[in-house]
Amino acid sequence: MWPNAVANALARFEWAFTQPGRYLNASEVCSPGIEVEDARDDLESALLHLPPGAKRDLGRLITRLDEEFERRTLPEPNYAEWAPDGWCWTRMRER
Repeated sequence: MWPNAVANALARFEWAFTQPGRYLNASEVCSPGIEVEDARDDLESALLHLPPGAKRDLGRLITRLDEEFERRTLPEPNYAEWAPDGWCWTRMRER
């Protein structure tokens, strides 16, 4: 992990959730490394390196973010079960 990785990931979620409308808007061009799904992967990586108390605190915050992300996205109909990415990549945003 790099300095401020968790803060940057949380800021990406905050920005995504300020978008108007019921569903998150998908950009026309995928931007690897800056998508909200990448931020979720970064948070998952951070959990692996935190002490127990901080892990619990971040875990509670991530649970709320996951619930909001799931509420504002749709199931991806073309998701391949063998895809190696996290669960958030099995969701799609509105175009």
